Amino acid sequence: MTERGATETTGADQGAGPAPESAGTRIGMAVAGSLAAGFAAAIILAFLPVDTVDMDFSTAMVLFGFALGWALLAALSMRFTDQPQRWAVVPAIFMAVSGVLVLTVSDSVVDALGWVWPPAVLVLVVWVWVRARRELHSRTRTWLLCPVLVILALLAVGGGYQRISKSTAPAVAMAGQLVDVGPYRLHLECHGSRGPTVILEPGAGGSAASMGLIAPAVAGDGRVCVYDRAGRGWSDPAASPPDGEQIATDLHTLLDRAQVPGPYVLAGHSFGGLYVRTYAARYPGEVAGLVLVDSTAAKDGPVPPPTAGSYSVLKHVSSLVATTSRLGIGRLLANTSFSKLPPQYRDDARATAATGKEMSGTLEEYGVASRSTAEAGGLRTFDAKPLVVLTAERGNSQGWMADQNKTVTLSTNSVHRVVPGATHASLVENPAHAAAVTRAIHDVVISVRTGTPLTHP
Repeated sequence: MTERGATETTGADQGAGPAPESAGTRIGMAVAGSLAAGFAAAIILAFLPVDTVDMDFSTAMVLFGFALGWALLAALSMRFTDQPQRWAVVPAIFMAVSGVLVLTVSDSVVDALGWVWPPAVLVLVVWVWVRARRELHSRTRTWLLCPVLVILALLAVGGGYQRISKSTAPAVAMAGQLVDVGPYRLHLECHGSRGPTVILEPGAGGSAASMGLIAPAVAGDGRVCVYDRAGRGWSDPAASPPDGEQIATDLHTLLDRAQVPGPYVLAGHSFGGLYVRTYAARYPGEVAGLVLVDSTAAKDGPVPPPTAGSYSVLKHVSSLVATTSRLGIGRLLANTSFSKLPPQYRDDARATAATGKEMSGTLEEYGVASRSTAEAGGLRTFDAKPLVVLTAERGNSQGWMADQNKTVTLSTNSVHRVVPGATHASLVENPAHAAAVTRAIHDVVISVRTGTPLTHP
């Protein structure tokens, strides 16, 4: 009996499990090579040098790459094996058309398609599994194709979660205003009236809403403003990852165009501490006091030069990561965070943190951290202006406390307070620990108003 004849006579048993491969290992190689080529193409295409790199571009390129992999499976199996997998043309067309739609239709249409593509992918997965079970008689069906189908099913479930969660989330209206600072608009929200104005600078990845435990408390005794850096919250994204110098410039332009009078008391948490230090170094006449809340340490030395040329690997990586927001990753993380904020701030923070823009901007912020830490080192002295350094008691890395002690020496009118039981995050997330931040801001404001030195606790 010939090999082909043996295959035909055992066809009834082949639905139950993989049989020996026909034509040697050709079909196995076709499956493995096609799937590997599709994955490689998805990555390569996502890093093509183009003028506009965003979440839509990255999503489309990944879909085109996977479409190529499925098309290769159909072509190679028909050309070089006796097990033609013509069904692979269907997922190839499905993913290619999906990529075209993401690139060409409006964001509102793409958003509406969030109701369509998850169930469509699940149907496609079941159909491919049935066809492959009938026509693909190779161990690669079990070891390679089935895991790919499981991943696609999980992605579809994630997409469905994203769409349903978004539609059922509380409606959130933007408070404050959007101010044009040149290449983009930044969101600004101010409350209270008595000066000096306090400007709150959130940590890495944080939005104005993440300061919801602190801003209302400060507004009870003065004027406070919170804002979203480019790519955060309600603000527009920047064309390239903004470092501390750019953030300081943006904030200066924002306050000027919004007619928020100085001088200011700047309070920055974590990376936000770097940015307020850079602002104080660049605009010393506008800064009356500083509060550094478990601030990232500045570095002495020259500022690393920006990457030469217009091609940005970081921008491509961040856009690729942002595509996961369409799979519910950002929404899942956001819905498990900000639980101790007041409801209006909690809903605001969750709504914006779940977006691809926020995920992309956060990664970009860390990507230029070496520049931001060096730029913050430009503040060599704060003279006798009031400075409070707050440090979390728990979870500090080696050398963290020494850096905090060094920061206190910037001013001759400074105090260092270690907040008992606090962690880096709890200083803005835990009401009891956030109260210590509010008190520090209040003490600096009083020192500025009265001209009296800060008092030690």
